[in-house]
Amino acid sequence: MKGPDEWDGRELPGSPGERPRIPSPRSAAEDHGPLPDTPPVPVADPVTDPFGTLPDAGPGSEPPAAPLPAPDPDPAPPHRILKSLLGAWALSACSAEETAAVEAHLTDCASCADEALRLRDAVGLLHPADSLDLDPLLRSRVLEGCLGRRPARIPVPDWASPYDAETAKLDALLRDMGEAEWRAPVRLRWFEGERPVERETTVAGVMGHLMAVDGLVATALGLTDPLGTAAPPGAPDPLIRTETFWRAADEKQNPLAIHAPWRDQSYALMRQVSFAGSKVAELAVPYGDFRLALRDSFLDRAFECWVHAGDIAEAVDYPYVPPAAGHLHQMVDLAARLLPSALADRRRAGLAAPPQRLVEAGAPGRTLHLEVEGNGGGHWYIALDSPAALGTPDRTVAHIALDSAEFCQLAAGHISPEEAAAGQNGERDAIRDVLFATASLSRL
Repeated sequence: MKGPDEWDGRELPGSPGERPRIPSPRSAAEDHGPLPDTPPVPVADPVTDPFGTLPDAGPGSEPPAAPLPAPDPDPAPPHRILKSLLGAWALSACSAEETAAVEAHLTDCASCADEALRLRDAVGLLHPADSLDLDPLLRSRVLEGCLGRRPARIPVPDWASPYDAETAKLDALLRDMGEAEWRAPVRLRWFEGERPVERETTVAGVMGHLMAVDGLVATALGLTDPLGTAAPPGAPDPLIRTETFWRAADEKQNPLAIHAPWRDQSYALMRQVSFAGSKVAELAVPYGDFRLALRDSFLDRAFECWVHAGDIAEAVDYPYVPPAAGHLHQMVDLAARLLPSALADRRRAGLAAPPQRLVEAGAPGRTLHLEVEGNGGGHWYIALDSPAALGTPDRTVAHIALDSAEFCQLAAGHISPEEAAAGQNGERDAIRDVLFATASLSRL
């Protein structure tokens, strides 16, 4: 038997007893000399050769430099910048880009998210600066709340409430004014006959006028006349009393000095009618050539207080609100009730058309339907032929529709009858006479 390394001829290729041949180890590449330089691998340019198809530059050429990474078109701001924007973000003061960057940052940064939450809660505690001016209706609301819990032993009459509210509003306006504003020029306007009339004074002069005319109510109630010994003799006339007060006023006197006496007089009037109760409601108050019951006189004074307070507010460029709806309705109702008498006065002066037929007192006659729209509005039927006649819907021959604010401006003499934007239907003479009679209710 042969050994494993002895050759017996079966190893020859193709022999019947050929055994598997184990190849000898191959020589390494470096056994045959130095290796050749490796050709550079072409790098595809993403712009000019996106698929790497450009030919090789050839041996000895420099390999192309690797392309730099494209810069981020919108890099995120660093943390410190985003943190500094949190306050503006909470106040909604960031731009759209800053807001987007901050909100994206808050999803990844817990500390900034906590800080943003605290800032947003703090912003909720902030509010716009409130005006230092007191709400003119604050006194009425406080009194209403108090009286709702415990009725007053001596309540204010309903017909005096508008005067109480309007003097309180005017008092609040005057409290904010300095001496220069008290000397501001104010243009007073009213209507006489067929034409408007104007008179220029100051804020102090307007308050003197209000106090002088309110003095007619004060003396009717037994209170001291604000004119004192300077009060003109004879029939008390609002215009003459105002002129007397203005002549007696000392130009060197501080104009603010009129504020306290006017306020004290208005307080005294309210106390007097509250203690007197309903017994004085029909007490006559003379106004020169006509008289008003005390209850109507208080409405008249409330109306004039509101109108002249608006004149003052306009002169000093200050906002002023109209009366409450219920109070305004009482003032409009007074004007409507006075229209038949105003028509009769204009007929006597030859300024209105004569009545078409005589009507007995209390009997229905020709009627104008006055419709006042808006706050304080309503429907009134004005007797056209006689103050004592009865206005009724079935005798209506004309219809006027006016906004409540415009009706009051007409009754105050601030707009002329021709300027009143009234809806009109029916007899033209009746409509004209009623519009002019409404304007004639005004006076200084």
